[in-house]
Amino acid sequence: MIPGIASRRRFRDLSEQEILALAISSEEDDGRIYRSYANHLRADFPASAAVFDGMAAEEDDHRRRLIEMHISRFGDVIPLIRREHVSGFYARSPVWLIENLGLERIREQAAQMEHDAEQFYLLAASKTADAGTRQLLGDLAAAEAGHADTAEALETEHLGDAEKTAEEVAAHRQFVLTWVQPGLAGLMDGSVSTLAPIFAVAFATQDTWTTFLVGLAASVGAGISMGFTEAASDDGQLSGRGSPIKRGIAAGVMTTLGGLGHAMPYLIPEFWTATIIALVVVFVELWAIAWIQNRYMNTPFMRAAFQVVLGGALVFAAGALIGSG
Repeated sequence: MIPGIASRRRFRDLSEQEILALAISSEEDDGRIYRSYANHLRADFPASAAVFDGMAAEEDDHRRRLIEMHISRFGDVIPLIRREHVSGFYARSPVWLIENLGLERIREQAAQMEHDAEQFYLLAASKTADAGTRQLLGDLAAAEAGHADTAEALETEHLGDAEKTAEEVAAHRQFVLTWVQPGLAGLMDGSVSTLAPIFAVAFATQDTWTTFLVGLAASVGAGISMGFTEAASDDGQLSGRGSPIKRGIAAGVMTTLGGLGHAMPYLIPEFWTATIIALVVVFVELWAIAWIQNRYMNTPFMRAAFQVVLGGALVFAAGALIGSG
């Protein structure tokens, strides 16, 4: 027997009082989630925080109406039943995960919350024979569907064009600081700094397998080093660069990928074929770095390309000369 499974109730086995109690607890949980969203966004996105404050107030109003209905029909004692007690009931992500969500992802998740609730209540109503319970579930589905209209009205009230533009700029800036900047630094380090050891070994040994192993070791080692360095260098509180864990992951993964790009061709046994392909990959990597600099860092493309190509060419030349000597 799997722990916890046997204790879960099927929705169709719930009484009308239990369905009402489940609706009350669900509305309470959703109100708390919206308040958590609002608190998380308040510093950087005050207008969106106001929207979620309003949505939380709507959930509170629905909860109060449900409690009044329960008191009038069943009395003051509300059964303790929550969504995790019911098999197949929609789940909610833990609120602490919002620390890893951006503004658009939070908005999407809020819309999904309302959609899930509406669909569940509609499905439950369609499978319920009791007229009173069917009416109750239909009312709850209508209330959940109405929340989307409420969110749109609140956005119209709190989010004008100026507020939306300001929040979009702030969200883009945060994305660049948290993901793009450390990822770009990692890609540059992995793509450029590993050129010398990989091509030095390649030209010194002309052994593709040895070259691949050196490239793999250099890429993974550089990725681990860059990841830990980025995560430990700044906690993001004063600089506003965001979670050090996110930045460390971005830097570490991109560093590793940057080095592996021109190490992987040396899995090909024929030396010159592998080397030519590796050089093509290096060109693509350097072009990608220049494009990212131009796209996200507003660096003129030609200047970015010149800087990256010059640096890459010097490092490659150093590795090739050392390996050939």
